[in-house]
Formats: sequence, C-alpha cells, structure tokens
Amino acid sequence: MQNNLPTLEFVLKNYKNFNARATRDALLAYWRHVEGGGKMFWAVAGAMSSAQLGIVLAPAIRAGLIHGLSVTGANLEESLFRLVAHNSYKDFPDYRYFTKEDDTKILEDRMRRVTDTSIPEDEAFRAVEKHIVPTWLEATKNGTRMFWHEYFYDLIQKIEKEQHEGKADECWLLAAAEKKLPIVVPGYEDSTFGNIFASHVKTGECDARIAKSGIEYMAQWYDEYQVLSEGKGVGFFQIGGGIAGDFPICVVPSIKYDLGKDVKPWAYFCQISDSTTSYGSYSGATPNEKITWDKLTKDTPMFVVESDATIVAPLMLTALLEMKVNPEEANKLIQKYTG
Repeated sequence: MQNNLPTLEFVLKNYKNFNARATRDALLAYWRHVEGGGKMFWAVAGAMSSAQLGIVLAPAIRAGLIHGLSVTGANLEESLFRLVAHNSYKDFPDYRYFTKEDDTKILEDRMRRVTDTSIPEDEAFRAVEKHIVPTWLEATKNGTRMFWHEYFYDLIQKIEKEQHEGKADECWLLAAAEKKLPIVVPGYEDSTFGNIFASHVKTGECDARIAKSGIEYMAQWYDEYQVLSEGKGVGFFQIGGGIAGDFPICVVPSIKYDLGKDVKPWAYFCQISDSTTSYGSYSGATPNEKITWDKLTKDTPMFVVESDATIVAPLMLTALLEMKVNPEEANKLIQKYTG
C-alpha cells in the first residue's frame, strides 16, 4: 500500500522527546489550526532565502498553508536573486576553515558570502538593479508611492521565464506575489537594495517618499490583521527573531491599547530559534515573556523549537503539504500514533 504521508509518519513515529517532541507538537497544532479554517502568518528572519527555504515555502504558500509574511529586506530581495541568478551562486562547504585571504579572494571574484553559499554581484545585484532603479525613477517623476514589497511584487511578475535560472515553483516571492499575500518588510533599508535606494535618494535622482515608511506598514497591518484574524483566528510562526518577528506581533497590543479597539489575540505561536534566553535577545525571548506585553495570552498554544530552522521548517512544511493533500488519511494516522 502506498504511503502518501511518509514525512508525517516519520515525525509521529520518531519524534518523542526534547526538541523532536516540540517539533511534532507544533506541527500537529499548526495542522489542527489551518484544517479548522484558521490562518497562519510567518515571520522570517535570518538568511532563509539564500538558504533556499523557498523550495518548500513557495509550495506551502500556493497550497494555502501560509496567509501572510513579515520578512527582512534581505530575505525579500534574495528570493528574487535565487530566481534570476541561481546558477551563478557558489557554495563553500568548507567555509569554517577559511582564512582572511580566502574571503578576500571571494570579494575579488565579485561574490558575497552568506555562510556556506554566496550571491553573485553581477548576475544578482547589478542585474536586478537595471530593472528596479527605472521603476523608482518613474515613481519619483510621477509622484507614485508604494510599499517596499510592492516594487518587488511588480518586478518579479514582469521578469520573463527565459530569464529564470532558478525554478519558479521554488520562489516564495513569486508565489506570494501571485497570491497577493499581505507582507510587511520592517527595516527594509537594511538590505542591499535598501542601500542602493538610499544612494539614489542621496544623489537627488529618487524621492525617498516613493517608498512608504515602516509607520505606514504598521498602519496598513492594523487592517490586514483584523481581516486575517476573522473566524478561527491567525497564528504566528516565527523563524529567528529581530525586527521581522517583533514588528508584526506587536499589532495586537497596539490595536488594543493604542487604537482602543477590540482585537483577537494570536491563535497559535511557534518559534524556531537557537538563541539562549539569558542573553536578552528578542530571538531568545520565551513565549511567556510575550504574555507580559499582551502579544500572547496564557491560552495561546505555544511552541519553541530550539534548533536550526533550515532543518526544522522544511520538515514541518513537507509534512503539512502531505496532510493538505490527504487530510482524512492524515487525521487517521495522527489518531493511530497519538490516541
């Protein structure tokens, strides 16, 4: 008999304790939430696009398992880079043993290293620059204003398939653009194209106002959150921490206290991080700490997986994709293993 749920069964059979148990429990709670009609919002920090999380993130978006995103400016643009310049990337499995001279050689070869892989300067940065800068100049001329991600939504859908080096079905940015997913990109200035945009503002070629601000992102997010949280509510799935995580989760207390309006709390919370809470970082903050800020409540299902997101997130999403295709079979299998 064909097994349509190999990843789910692997998790149910083997993930019994410690971080494995947390992964299993977070997976099953995620499934119960979305199967019951709830939505899920993802916050993605770290270099996940360069690490090719899009291989499974894009199908999950298209399958309706992800309904909104908060990403860094780097993750936004690097999804596009992977689509147009994938074949020109170069990996460095032995990066731990590099000398300063080794990394200087990588610089001279016009590559920009991200841990064990590297982004090609010419095929990625400069190639995309030729397309996006004219849109900024046109927006400046016409007085048009858009959110940062909208410039990338517009650009990625205009790129001809012949220009794709990566697989379109593995590009999460393209999937999100096609689905018109709500996105916030807090602190987008801290990215390659944020820097490039700043340089054109400095020279007077571009008006800084053509890119809507972070305050405007939050103002729009107020409304988007209220829509997403209708019905069964919306969960929060966080990779890492930082501004990509804290900016969107703050919408709940801000609506409640600053706008003085009724708001549903987050319906689920899961964080994948390797940060230690005692260091005081947001990445290492426990879910319980968020209760004190009224971001979560004591009744919110909460999960922390202290592990590597490049290992855990693809596993969870692959299992969820299997379950989405075979929901009845999935529920029977879950019942078999959990009782």
